[in-house]
Amino acid sequence: MKTIAETLQEATHRLRNSGSETPNLDAQVLLKSVLQCERSYFYTWPEKQLSLAQSSDFEALMQQRESGRPVAHILGSREFWSLDLQVNATTLIPRPDTEILVEAALDLVSQNFARVLDLGTGTGAIALALAKEHPEWQVTAVDVVTEAVELAKRNAAKHELSNVLVMQSHWFAAIPSQHFDLIVSNPPYIDGADHHLQQGDVRFEPHSALVAAENGFADLRYIVVAAKDYLAKDGWLVLEHGAEQAEELQRIFVEHGYNQIHTRQDYANLDRVTCGRRG
Repeated sequence: MKTIAETLQEATHRLRNSGSETPNLDAQVLLKSVLQCERSYFYTWPEKQLSLAQSSDFEALMQQRESGRPVAHILGSREFWSLDLQVNATTLIPRPDTEILVEAALDLVSQNFARVLDLGTGTGAIALALAKEHPEWQVTAVDVVTEAVELAKRNAAKHELSNVLVMQSHWFAAIPSQHFDLIVSNPPYIDGADHHLQQGDVRFEPHSALVAAENGFADLRYIVVAAKDYLAKDGWLVLEHGAEQAEELQRIFVEHGYNQIHTRQDYANLDRVTCGRRG
């Protein structure tokens, strides 16, 4: 039988060879699931041997990951903002860089009560993170995909976030006329010709949640324009986007009369979230 240290070392090597960008992390997360432990356990008991059953279960997970299947889909969950969220193939997998959007929103809107709208909520990650930090806020989360709406509802119920209303809507289409203090979105923003669509986890995610027309700008532009009718005076619009899109997106914000426009960088110091305030 192999020890934890030997198992992780071999698994990391295999996943690196299979093309994983985070082989050590992937191996640890999969083994953590099998052993039902925290990652700190690996450092405390590196010499502990796996049982035959544990080795067999881990190998089954490893083979799925080596085939390219995302860890989040293998395990059915992903942590985001310290929330354990159910994940499936009908939505994007929540990513750490999207926490930059949550941080920006929390920085910009500090009042005790706020009305918040999350467009294209997917798993509900952004909406639930904001609702967790501000139980007194009223958060509406929408998605056009029925399965995504049901998934976000389950995640909200799991974390007992009763201040979140999840509903089906194509962007603003089904939202009654009202004004929000904050509108957030991580919309599709990838150009359909982008070669990255054939690499990594995005191969297993719905293209409808990734790809937008007009070189990736169609949905971003639509939200900037339409949001003005739904933002309260001095309300903020906060959008995630591609690393090369900030300059053009800022121009679109300016064109449609927003002010205090600025862009924030992600953990790799790449432009990732642009914010604008309705005058």
